[in-house]
Amino acid sequence: MISARDLRKEFGDFVAVDGIDFDVEQGESFGFLGPNGAGKTSTMRMIGCVSPITAGQLRIFDLDPADDGSAIRARMGVVPQADQLDPELTVMENLVIYGRYFDISRRDARERASELLDFVQLGDRADDLVDPLSGGMKRRLTIARSLMSDPDLLLLDEPTTGLDPQARHILWDRLYRLKQDGVTLVLTTHYMDEAEQLCDRLVVMDRGHIVAEGSPRALIQEHATREVLELRFPIGDAEAHAPDVDGIGERTETLPDRILIYVHDGDAALAEVHGRGLEPVGSLVRRASLEDVFLRLTGRTLID
Repeated sequence: MISARDLRKEFGDFVAVDGIDFDVEQGESFGFLGPNGAGKTSTMRMIGCVSPITAGQLRIFDLDPADDGSAIRARMGVVPQADQLDPELTVMENLVIYGRYFDISRRDARERASELLDFVQLGDRADDLVDPLSGGMKRRLTIARSLMSDPDLLLLDEPTTGLDPQARHILWDRLYRLKQDGVTLVLTTHYMDEAEQLCDRLVVMDRGHIVAEGSPRALIQEHATREVLELRFPIGDAEAHAPDVDGIGERTETLPDRILIYVHDGDAALAEVHGRGLEPVGSLVRRASLEDVFLRLTGRTLID
């Protein structure tokens, strides 16, 4: 569906995407992860044929965005970061008018819109104005709108940002069903649990480069241990206790209020901690997550 080789995007002297390679297969859910400024949105805009590439090669549906942008966009649905709904129109009118942009007849557009509103669980709000809807409802409506043209490829830029847990899980369910129906999903997200839930494969980007690629499980196995032992100490004391846990795990990470020990057996590691006479304020043994991988590869420093 998508193939990129040495893909590059520059804005003057600033290099946003610095020669990346990736492929997206038909029917899979593919994710871009990375901190702010990593190049995710620039990459998505190139895939969406709204920002020209600076150098390299990009093929979508085996077409060149520079020459076949309109044909590519006709087969693509886009869910942008910010909802771009018309608040003065009803839920149904937002979908029907959008469908008309794709030369869908008004009758067929209404029929398609009714099906999609049922799919995103908004069938009973068809005649409501958009403005009073909750954030989760607006997000589901935006996804329904992106599906009006029955796309082969769906781009989702931060699809659940700002939603509460219940709304996120409803949205995940809808996206999973789309994937089961054969729609190829490409998404960016800051939520590691979302990436683990939705992505078959993903790339981690940092400063315009791809620093890791694989399935969530494979990335965790490669860059983390099976479990993580968290030892919590009073603020400022963790660094002083760091030497006391040397050798217990494969690696340790010291934060202002805790020490993370990456191990394969968290309970055995905790027993060793107590055996050395350490008494942290609190302790937790948990499964290693994609967040551990993300922070190890991109760091914990905020990027403006």
